[in-house]
Amino acid sequence: MSAQTLITVRGVWKFFGDFAALRDIDLEVDRGATLALLGRNGAGKTTLLRMLAALSKPSRGSITLEGGELRSEAQRRRIGVIGHGIWIYDDLTAAENLEFFASLYAIPDPQPRIDQWLEATGLARVRNSRTREFSRGMRQRLAIARAFFHEPEILLLDEPFTALDDRAAALLAGLIEKAHGEERTVLISTHQLREALALATDVAVLDRGRLAFRGPNTAELRAAPEDFYRRHTEING
Repeated sequence: MSAQTLITVRGVWKFFGDFAALRDIDLEVDRGATLALLGRNGAGKTTLLRMLAALSKPSRGSITLEGGELRSEAQRRRIGVIGHGIWIYDDLTAAENLEFFASLYAIPDPQPRIDQWLEATGLARVRNSRTREFSRGMRQRLAIARAFFHEPEILLLDEPFTALDDRAAALLAGLIEKAHGEERTVLISTHQLREALALATDVAVLDRGRLAFRGPNTAELRAAPEDFYRRHTEING
């Protein structure tokens, strides 16, 4: 582990019954990196991100944050997550969702920050509507507000561009670029290659639960991302 390594994944397996969703994953992510985590449906991307978010535990192996096990509440507070409906509460309004999240993180005087994020994500006009009434894109914009709300050191973004219109996608890309400029660490799991590679400093590819590629994002890779992706997701035939 280098002096700059923030996240270390060692020999991680994840089983669901007899099915191995992840197989012997070794991965290091440096502080300040933006890692694009690529792979087909079922490759294990969401499973890995859930374990990095401490929402699930490895069946074998270990995940550490600066050498410490990813278990403590203090460590989890360093992380922001966009996932499939994670921590969006249908019976709360948009504003109440952020108020509840602010209370979990003991953020003082959260109202100005709530107003700021609802405005930034285009949800100010529906701040008092229950999220069960929201479209998928609106829920995704609220998830963006929630993930960035407490200014986390680590951002784990699972298909974050899904269902976003052009304006919201541009907002998210800007937030990711800003996070990188502030030396925060970002992992983006996505099928949208060009969007991810425009932002990423590093790339990892999962194929059938195994790590098929890990390396820097290069101009050559960005020039022909589909060829690169196809090559590394068809390694096993």
